[in-house]
This record gives sequence, structure tokens and C-alpha cells, in this order.
Amino acid sequence: MADQLTLEIISAINKLVKAENGERTSVALGEITTDTELTSLGIDSLGLADVLWDLEQLYGIKIEMNTADAWSNLNNIGDVVEAVRGLLTKEV
Repeated sequence: MADQLTLEIISAINKLVKAENGERTSVALGEITTDTELTSLGIDSLGLADVLWDLEQLYGIKIEMNTADAWSNLNNIGDVVEAVRGLLTKEV
């Protein structure tokens, strides 16, 4: 069972994907897990920048990485969750 942070990030990413692609997503919200690849959701490097921006705003964090670094390090939802979790832990 996914924890609250994971569920919130999945929801935020799902909203962004739907806003960008309309309802034409190939993966339903219930099918998105920590193993879901960002590319399978249609998220490219520009979309990833949007995701990171939204998560910064949602959690009041600063993600210090350029898009190229982010794209090479964040391949699936679990990678995004762990990156955010790490930053939230540093904030405490």
C-alpha cells in the first residue's frame, strides 16, 4: 500500500498529465504505481520540469537540479517520490 506522500505525488502528476494531454492518457490513475515510467505517461523533459515545479509549489521545497540531471535521475514515479521525500526530510 502506498503512503500518503506517494498518493499525493501520483495525484499531482496525474492532474498535470491530464491537463497537458486531455483525457488521452494511456495509463489510468489506478494503474499508476511507483514503478510507472514517466515516459509511459507522456512526460518528456519539458513535462518533467512542469512536474518538478508543481511539486516545489505543493511542498514548499526547492529541487536543485537542472532538467538534464533530473531526466537522467528520475525515471519513474518512485524516483520522484524518493527525491521529494529526501528534500522534505532535510527541511525538518
